[in-house]
Amino acid sequence: MSEQFKKQAAERAAEDVSSGMRLGIGTGSTAEHFVRALADRVAGGLDVIGVPTSERTHDLAKSLGIRLTTLDEMPELDLTVDGADELDPHLALIKGGGGALLREKIVASASARMIVIADESKQVDRLGRFPLPIEVVPFGLEATRHAIVKVLAELVLPQKLELRGGAQAPFVTDGGHYILDAHLEKIGEVRTLADRLVAIPGVVDHGLFIDLAAKAYVAGADGVKTVLPI
Repeated sequence: MSEQFKKQAAERAAEDVSSGMRLGIGTGSTAEHFVRALADRVAGGLDVIGVPTSERTHDLAKSLGIRLTTLDEMPELDLTVDGADELDPHLALIKGGGGALLREKIVASASARMIVIADESKQVDRLGRFPLPIEVVPFGLEATRHAIVKVLAELVLPQKLELRGGAQAPFVTDGGHYILDAHLEKIGEVRTLADRLVAIPGVVDHGLFIDLAAKAYVAGADGVKTVLPI
């Protein structure tokens, strides 16, 4: 049923797209529903151009006939539509479950607006139930891990970090980086944690998206609701 909810939220977001728009197109299972809904509208005459946030999204969008470009060619976008692993009442997000958090954040930051699409299971009172992805450079991995653990301890958060994919076959992002997933349970000071993590040499970025989402379409048993930040 969650896939149906994701599809409903994605289709609702596709209705917000108008001809002439420059779009950021997200990554992940919910975003793929948006790509398909957008492709249907493009087939019907909608004229848009998109910047995909991953190679996976690029390949899907291209195969469905969506015109694509890059941020180098088009550095300012009108709208980004993307999913989220968690969203709180302020529309702060945890993203990166699909491994594309860095490109997703760059694209969202280049957009005038960001719409989040999700099923109702992604709504939480406080972020942290979903592990927080932290994208790191492979060089000096253990030193970076140590610095992250120190920050988590100082903020009285659990210090459980897992290298995605494991040491024998670590997951590698499109940018050639690794991901450490932090199991934090509940994050009390989201903005403080975001600032402290990104200040660590070796940390490329993290999956906390703050002050980027303008609204969310969240689908559940009662249909699709519009969520605005409080």
